[in-house]
Amino acid sequence: LMAVGVIGTVVPIVPGTTIILGAAILHRFIVGPAHGLGWGALIALAGLTLGSYALDSAGGYFGAKKFGATKWGLIGGVLGGISGIFFGLPGIFLGPVIGAFIGEFMGGRALIKAGRAGWGTVVGLLVGTLAKIVIGLAMVAIFVTNVPSPL
Repeated sequence: LMAVGVIGTVVPIVPGTTIILGAAILHRFIVGPAHGLGWGALIALAGLTLGSYALDSAGGYFGAKKFGATKWGLIGGVLGGISGIFFGLPGIFLGPVIGAFIGEFMGGRALIKAGRAGWGTVVGLLVGTLAKIVIGLAMVAIFVTNVPSPL
């Protein structure tokens, strides 16, 4: 489950850090508190899980904002992200970008500025994904270092 969780930090829609947290909780219930993670480690993993979702959500927003997106671009990016889910993996990546571009263009921005907002969304999504990967790997490291050796 931990490996699936790490893969899930890269694959959109798959809740990677939640799977890692679930695997740690499942491990504690299966092996018991004496051989499982302590409460401190579980609380840290839960906090990192919440943090990963906050960073992932904020990534696209701040990326678009940094590249000059207006509220139209931000709304378009959110709507594009939601509609992109229905078009598989390419739609998940391209939906927010196309949505931000269309939103900016409909809001009266010039083609170049609308393109910059779309590009900012891409940069923000990549930064958010990188943050999720780092957090997922940190969660696995916390699990591995805090589980007592069975020997």
